[in-house]
Amino acid sequence: MTSSTQLISPADLYRMQIAGEAQIAPDGRHVLYTVQRVDKEKEKKYTNLWLVPTDGSAPRQFTYGDQTDRQPRWSPDGRQIAFLSNRDDEKQPQLYLLPFGGGEARQLTELKGDFANFQWSPDGTRLVVQFRKKDEEAIEREKDEHLKELGVVARHYTRLFFKLDGSGYLPQERWHLWIIEAESGEARQLTDHPVYDELSPRWTPDGQAIVYLTNRAPDPDLDPEAADVCVIPVEGGEPRRLPTPVGIKYMPAVAPDGGSVAYIGVEGRGDWWKNNGLWVVPLDGSTEARDLMADSDLHVGNGTSGDVAERYTARPIWAPDGQHLYVQLTHHGKTTIHAVPLEGGEPSPVVDADGMVGSVSLDGAGERLAFALTTLDDPVQVWFQTLANGERRQLTRLNQWLDEIDLGAVEEVWFKGGDGNDLQGWILTPPDFDPQRQYPAIIEIHGGPWMQYGKTFMHEFYVLAARGYVVAFSNPRGGRGYGESHAKAIHRAWGTADYADVMAWSDYVAARPYVEDQRLGVTGGSYGGYMTVWIIGHTARFKAAVAQRVVSNITSMVGTSDLNHVFEDAMGGGNAPWEAVDEHWQHSPIAHIGGATTPTLVIHSERDMRTELEQGLQVYVALKRQGVESELVTFPGESHGLSRGGRTDRRIARLEHITRWFDRYLRPAGQGGE
Repeated sequence: MTSSTQLISPADLYRMQIAGEAQIAPDGRHVLYTVQRVDKEKEKKYTNLWLVPTDGSAPRQFTYGDQTDRQPRWSPDGRQIAFLSNRDDEKQPQLYLLPFGGGEARQLTELKGDFANFQWSPDGTRLVVQFRKKDEEAIEREKDEHLKELGVVARHYTRLFFKLDGSGYLPQERWHLWIIEAESGEARQLTDHPVYDELSPRWTPDGQAIVYLTNRAPDPDLDPEAADVCVIPVEGGEPRRLPTPVGIKYMPAVAPDGGSVAYIGVEGRGDWWKNNGLWVVPLDGSTEARDLMADSDLHVGNGTSGDVAERYTARPIWAPDGQHLYVQLTHHGKTTIHAVPLEGGEPSPVVDADGMVGSVSLDGAGERLAFALTTLDDPVQVWFQTLANGERRQLTRLNQWLDEIDLGAVEEVWFKGGDGNDLQGWILTPPDFDPQRQYPAIIEIHGGPWMQYGKTFMHEFYVLAARGYVVAFSNPRGGRGYGESHAKAIHRAWGTADYADVMAWSDYVAARPYVEDQRLGVTGGSYGGYMTVWIIGHTARFKAAVAQRVVSNITSMVGTSDLNHVFEDAMGGGNAPWEAVDEHWQHSPIAHIGGATTPTLVIHSERDMRTELEQGLQVYVALKRQGVESELVTFPGESHGLSRGGRTDRRIARLEHITRWFDRYLRPAGQGGE
């Protein structure tokens, strides 16, 4: 490696500026977007709004200050921007309005609780908001300094879903719909029930009703797929249910003429392997919902993994004439935007860039798109595209320091899996790569498993490559992007076809002339952590492993995860652990840990509620008892998403531990090993 070569490092996370929430103005002349930055001294992340003309002029910062400004939304006339901000209370965001022509942001609400989705009314006089009130007990505790210092005395739950990774233990209150007057800020609660949530509200074009999602099963937590699309008059009254099949539903969108509602969803219970479809149902309820993607073996939504930009799933967008919808599709390592005809037919590509399209928005005339795009060599930028001719323009130039960094080179390959099946993968070679040399290699396994690796920026991979490793990542059976048969191959059978595919990939990589086949490492998090522990229990092929936020014991996972019993459908044959002890146990990596000899570093977050800390501890204790070289690293205060969104110093420490471990076991003495 030459002395002039600049390499990426874990600490470069402090330099990253991450764009998101690209929102084009109704007249198509400007785009609002968010930029997140890190304050190294405070170890905090702040987000401000930025504005860029679509003619290619320079962007400018639109809001200032050490706060989080997010979810910018243009008013229908383009004169105001509504957004959420914690500028006046770090722990309590509120809705604010900001004139586009200039002036101070005006606080619109004074509510105590959590904000989620919101939307302007068609006439711009009101907003509908998904809001969850803070529990009265918590409000009273905050008023009394002594009680505040003592903290929570006890938590009492009767519901099954009582915690959520990244959020912690949930309040007793549920999500409900509120109407906010844009001029006065007067807030009126539209729905209220102690058991049922109302989610993802959207106005009808006449401004007379709200479409939303809810689950009115006797116990929604026991039947999460019993979701409905409902309509309620904006002045209140009885909601009306639209005729849709049982299944998970996301992100409704009302047609411009008010005649139909589209939503993303799956029909059935427990069939996690199914592609998301794009469903449309008449607003008058005259006929059943139909899936516009029924004849396409494609997944609607964003299933592509990255570790820098937000993995944003976009709401379906209706064309102004109502004849087609724009949606994200996950396919072959990319997330693209396609147009889906209302009357059937193949989706046609609109934004088919080599990367992951995140947030996306359409101008009022339906002629121009703004979107956030991340690629293999760029964390994320905001782009603009004219639909008539497909002309595309990059509007931002964030993270220009990366222009001076040698990231290495990525090669895309197709290879044969464990059963002769076609699989896609990518091989990243180190900076200043010399094909005449041999390098140690690290196999990375994605989470999910209902996800895919692909053409997105992975800081972790580049850090490993900068240390002199070949980094190989692929999409074994079980994930998204390759059709339902590919995803269904491991349904209720984790550790079978997926293991065969990962080992076939490892053989493929090891056979490369520049790879030292006796110095292979393996790592992954979440489901990738499951596979890492499964691998070390079944083979001694790898010289080192890093098992991150693992699933190790399906029986205890079902009893401790925030998602609770829903994992039974994918892991345990649809049966509770006590009804299928053998099945749960045989598909649990901990059942096979007795065969492990691979030196293994176990990494877990202490506030991981998706795969609780005990999952990692079981692996670490078992390895120690067997005399396997192993270490444990835990991160206080961090959730399951540490590698993507955790506190920056902890993300850096995590990467340093990973590189330290692989250096010890994969690099010869004198080449970075201990």
